[in-house]
Amino acid sequence: MKLIDTHIHVWNLEEVAYPWLIGDTSILHRNYALEELEPARQAVGVSEGVLVQAANSWEDTEWMLRTAKEHEWIRGVVGWLPLEDPDATARLVDKWGPGSLLKGVRHLIHNEADARWLLREPVLESLGLLASWDIPYDVVGIIPEHIETALEVAERWPDLRMVFDHLNQPQRGKWEGLMKEAAKHENFFVKISGLGGKAEMEPAIEFALHHFGVDRCFCGGDWPVALLAAGYEETWAKYRSIIEKYTVETDKVYWENAERFYGLLK
Repeated sequence: MKLIDTHIHVWNLEEVAYPWLIGDTSILHRNYALEELEPARQAVGVSEGVLVQAANSWEDTEWMLRTAKEHEWIRGVVGWLPLEDPDATARLVDKWGPGSLLKGVRHLIHNEADARWLLREPVLESLGLLASWDIPYDVVGIIPEHIETALEVAERWPDLRMVFDHLNQPQRGKWEGLMKEAAKHENFFVKISGLGGKAEMEPAIEFALHHFGVDRCFCGGDWPVALLAAGYEETWAKYRSIIEKYTVETDKVYWENAERFYGLLK
């Protein structure tokens, strides 16, 4: 069976600075290389993967691109670009863009003091460039304001494909209404990832499949961050049991949508 994990992290504290790990005393505060994931990946049956940025720096992106080249099963990288500088963004895409392993872009907006960071004019200009180059954007939001911001971006650039990482952290209140609004835009996708225990997973996954449909959902294991809640194999077992409860079109959720969204065949 084909199964694409669209949300894998690797980090090396000697190669890249990760400000969010400063002072962290959890199991995350060490190097994580793909070789460590290999036994669990084989056990789960993940056939292909996508690396996702963990720092707002080009050094992190270069580290992931080098790592991806060394592992045939890694099909792409969601890297970082200096979106506040459209000219620099254009230069780096020219260097690593279409035809390369750079298949998507992300910025750690949840670490920005300004929840509307994506609406800064230079950032919007860069997002427009991504849309013109057919490069999608990962929204790593954690509060309703991040969804509101993404909706405004979609009004400005309706052709920009965006995915809500971890479903923008499902929560009571405004989240549900805003995500329903986002689901009306065909270029919004959701990533089933980072959802914690099964009790939290099931209503979130059911919501995603119902409102975004089986054509706009795909999965990510969120290794190694997910290890804070459960093992890699346990996380995927929960995902699969829930997804297969609500749809028989599992190929779309397990690999077809991810392949289409990130252009992994290019």
